[in-house]
Amino acid sequence: MDQRRRVPRTDAVLADPRLVAAEGRLGRAVVKEAVVRAQSRARQGGIEPEQVADAAVEGLPPYAASLRPVLNLTGVIVHTNLGRAPLSRAAAEAATAAAGYTDVEFDLVTGVRARRGRGALDALATAVSGAQDAHVVNNNAAALVLVATALASGREIVVSRGELVEIGDGFRIPDLLVSTGARLREVGTTNRTAYDDYERAVGPETGFVLKVHPSNFRVEGFTGSVGIERLTGLGVPVVADIGSGLLTRERLLPDEPDAASTLAAGADLVTASADKLLGGPQAGLLLGRRDLVERCRRHPLARALRVGKTTLAALEATLRGPEPPVLGALRAEPDTLHVRARALAAELSLAGIDAVAVPSLATVGGGGAPGVTLPSAAVSLPERLAVPLRTGEPPVVGRIEAGRLLLDLRALPRERDGEVARAVLKAGG
Repeated sequence: MDQRRRVPRTDAVLADPRLVAAEGRLGRAVVKEAVVRAQSRARQGGIEPEQVADAAVEGLPPYAASLRPVLNLTGVIVHTNLGRAPLSRAAAEAATAAAGYTDVEFDLVTGVRARRGRGALDALATAVSGAQDAHVVNNNAAALVLVATALASGREIVVSRGELVEIGDGFRIPDLLVSTGARLREVGTTNRTAYDDYERAVGPETGFVLKVHPSNFRVEGFTGSVGIERLTGLGVPVVADIGSGLLTRERLLPDEPDAASTLAAGADLVTASADKLLGGPQAGLLLGRRDLVERCRRHPLARALRVGKTTLAALEATLRGPEPPVLGALRAEPDTLHVRARALAAELSLAGIDAVAVPSLATVGGGGAPGVTLPSAAVSLPERLAVPLRTGEPPVVGRIEAGRLLLDLRALPRERDGEVARAVLKAGG
């Protein structure tokens, strides 16, 4: 009998209890696709017809979405390609709780409409002294676009030539600002800008002066810039884009600007990212003078840039909850990392894997703290293991250096060391 005729019908396979249960978790289309693949394998002789249901179950993805959780052992804490900041458990649970119906714009006591995201906004005001008001949009670029549109459309934004940066994937700050209808008034030179340059440029057409933190590069040598403190005397609003989302001073990053200090220095508005050093979900933060924040909030563009309920919930939990993973990774003790690396390398060596614990240098990433390196520790493995580790379950992503694969432990929680060991043993088996 032709084996192809023995392959069970699709509806018969879908009736398998395991696949029925998976349908409730993954959806019918995903489950059916796994069944069709298994049937095709059986028709080609790769498996027996009786194995179709088992093969379909094995072929099911772990999640309905295609995004896969990854173990970040690159040594880059805020890795843009890997989703930037991992959420804390508190933030993830808050987002899950907010996934259904929620009181995001509703007062349960009075039964009338309430201010959207008031819990997250209150948490921001508490976290950043000097912020009279706050607003949240979908990323830092959106915050800057909203400020430029609300305060300077049809007018001029005065900015130093040394701060007209490219922020990643080809997006450039000047292009972003000009797209709002504002005109750029560039002052100074690439390496030196003086107070007089700003003073000569400011006039009736000035919407605001913009200070942009050059977060992903450094200019060294014959340089000069003007601090926020001096710019406040120009008689126009001063807007500071600090980028990385640090809300208060961090002792390990003394040169990284933070929102509280920038406002204390005299900035009228601060824009920042929530998914970098703050360690929260992707969002853009706008903090500062109440009247200016309100002008931005009331602008029609604000509606198009607002965030959803799960983002607001995760942001509030990040601000009020325990230390987020990004700060834990930033503050990890090098000695502890070396102990973990030696233990992991020893376990792998006993299993016949060429593994060695080595010193490493980690970075902040995400455009934060350029040039700053953090002493770390890694497990050095043969380069050939890079692909099987990246394509395994869970995917393990390290970095190649001098012909070896380095698995840097700084961004990996200690409790996940065992997962790494099992993944390496499987990849090297």
